[in-house]
Amino acid sequence: MNSMLRKSVLGVAGLAFTGGVFAGPIAAHADAPAIAVGKPVAAVQADKPDMGKLVPHGVQGAQSKITLNDEQTANAKAIIAATKKAGLPERAAVISIATSLQESKLENLGHLGDANDHDSLGLFQQRPSSGWGTPEQITNPEYATLAFEKGLKQIDGWQDMPLTKAAQTVQVSAYPDAYAQWEQQAADLVAQHWNS
Repeated sequence: MNSMLRKSVLGVAGLAFTGGVFAGPIAAHADAPAIAVGKPVAAVQADKPDMGKLVPHGVQGAQSKITLNDEQTANAKAIIAATKKAGLPERAAVISIATSLQESKLENLGHLGDANDHDSLGLFQQRPSSGWGTPEQITNPEYATLAFEKGLKQIDGWQDMPLTKAAQTVQVSAYPDAYAQWEQQAADLVAQHWNS
């Protein structure tokens, strides 16, 4: 390589390097948002579940909604965690939460004395006398959810059924259509907490 060409190449390389040192880092940080010292940085939440998977048939009938306290929200999260543990999809969590909203308003109920429906207990108002488990087991949110979802998995085609039919097949309630009114709130809770 002749010395003139070599000097030209090195000169261009030097300019590129110098420009990169002075312009590169400055330009790279020019558009970056300022982060206040001592302020927490918000985490980016993973995508929420698809509403089409949560409510594949659309909600059926008029919908009810209640404001949840911390205990009820914790119970909804426990149902979601148990659903994931069982390896079931988000739709199972929607059916489970809607069922619990109908049965107990997401409250882990103990024996209610004269107001008790037979020996019904827990989030799903399951009965020890019907073989759901001991009182201690069915008042454990994880156990109760897994017991409910075990019944759900035994129903052929539960994933494609309207929510109220799937829930009623497991629960055998005196009010078989009552579960449908909670589908939207249950889907909203699953969308909000599935990836949290």
